[in-house]
Amino acid sequence: MASQASSDKPATVPQEKKVIVNGKSGGKLVGILHEAGSLHIVILCHGYMSTKDDEVVLNLAAAFDREGISSFRFDFSGNGESDGSFQLGNYEGEADELHAIVQYFNEANRSVCAIIGHSKGADVVLVYASKYKDVGIVVNVSGRFDLTTGIEKSLGENYEQGMDKEGFVDVKDSTGTYYRVTAESLMERLNTDMSQQCLQIDKECRVLTVHGTEDAVIPVDDAREFDKIISNHKLHILEGADHNYTAESHQVELATVILNFIKTNLQQDKETDKVNSTDKPLTCKSSSAPHLLQTDEVIHHTQDLPHPHDG
Repeated sequence: MASQASSDKPATVPQEKKVIVNGKSGGKLVGILHEAGSLHIVILCHGYMSTKDDEVVLNLAAAFDREGISSFRFDFSGNGESDGSFQLGNYEGEADELHAIVQYFNEANRSVCAIIGHSKGADVVLVYASKYKDVGIVVNVSGRFDLTTGIEKSLGENYEQGMDKEGFVDVKDSTGTYYRVTAESLMERLNTDMSQQCLQIDKECRVLTVHGTEDAVIPVDDAREFDKIISNHKLHILEGADHNYTAESHQVELATVILNFIKTNLQQDKETDKVNSTDKPLTCKSSSAPHLLQTDEVIHHTQDLPHPHDG
């Protein structure tokens, strides 16, 4: 069951709807909209060999539900239900896919107030911020600073032999699903310099990094490297947390830290006239009715789904 970060209840029960958006490459990106009735919306991005149903992503979506903040979680190309081929790298390509999602909601008269990524998704949202500069709040949850590290852990100790012989290696996840990693995708990751990407992030963009001290996948020192180089940055080290924030108390703290960061910055925006509405409370609720997505307004289709924890 998703952890609860707040006892506040939204005025309406959030609805979950499947939304399919056309990516920039022409493939379909499949996601779940948690419609809480807010004008603002938060986009949640999963990590490597993962999907929109990752437990970290689900728990954050549930926390936003309880705050009355709409959110959208989706599968990058080659993952979950989305079209395309899986890639180890493709950080800029996934940033472009995220931009298609942001554009879709902006064109539906919604305001994307924050983008949040976990693990590889954290690097993607930082690359997005360096390239597009149209979302003012970015959250990096356990992202990797040096993308030349961790390759053997991801691909296996003998991956170089497979790459040299076949030009690819097949990697199996914990569910038995195989992912093909090509040499081209590997080189794209190795050539992505997060230091240079972070230097291109606008100084007015507020970035939060959260990282657990017991992360065995990506060391907590990576978070400290982000803190050194991103100009408008807040670092929160979560004592005892692993890469996936497995303990319920860590899920609660993660959600609480992120919610407080977003709500504080939205309030500051309101006070400095950076947000159009003059009476928007901290839950991102608009004083006027937001443009809710109806079936014929969603690209391809919208479908009501049961809550993921209801089976």
